[in-house]
Amino acid sequence: MRILLVEDDPVLGPNLQSALNKSGFATDLSVDGIDGEAMGDIEPYDLIVLDLGLPGQSGLEVLKNWRQRENATPVIILTARDAWEDKVLGFKAGADDYLAKPFQTEELLVRINAVLRRSSGLSPGTLNSDGLILDESEQSVTLKSGAKLALTGTEFKLLRYFMLHRGQLLSKTTLTEHVYQLDSDKDSNVMEVYVNRLRQKLGPDFIHTRRGQGYVFGNDSA
Repeated sequence: MRILLVEDDPVLGPNLQSALNKSGFATDLSVDGIDGEAMGDIEPYDLIVLDLGLPGQSGLEVLKNWRQRENATPVIILTARDAWEDKVLGFKAGADDYLAKPFQTEELLVRINAVLRRSSGLSPGTLNSDGLILDESEQSVTLKSGAKLALTGTEFKLLRYFMLHRGQLLSKTTLTEHVYQLDSDKDSNVMEVYVNRLRQKLGPDFIHTRRGQGYVFGNDSA
């Protein structure tokens, strides 16, 4: 899953980006409101973590502008402000969740996963589909047989995206856009390699190829 982090703190921003990347998210960092607003409109993010106190333009204005342009990407607000009025303003502007500083990175990760599940129409908690259980902390998958398999970083990102979009036709380009961050060397043909690796681990029944179109995840016999 691909995340935009808009945070101007020179220590917190890079540290959060690193922590999110280690947790299996492809994370782009913006350090001001104007640049962050443009990135949120141009790039296909699954979720945005947005600080309110930004240079150039406040996070609240950025969020309002996104929603006015019908940009419905889920947004979690980060702010040092803890007054209930700021929370109300954030939610009225279209925020999906709110986290006040200081906070633990683990809490942010839990909130990110919960918002992603809600936005995909799934229940909160462990991500499971078609007899597969994805462990997001260990980046592993447990099969219906009970076997637990380790995943590489890219395999984990790809499988999580598939499981959150079960039954949807996903092109190689779409998968590439949501698995790699902005400054990565993106090659959609590499997706075939990782899809085949997942098939070897999971079995042939989970990821179906639609020739010339992409892939559909879902085991009809599960």
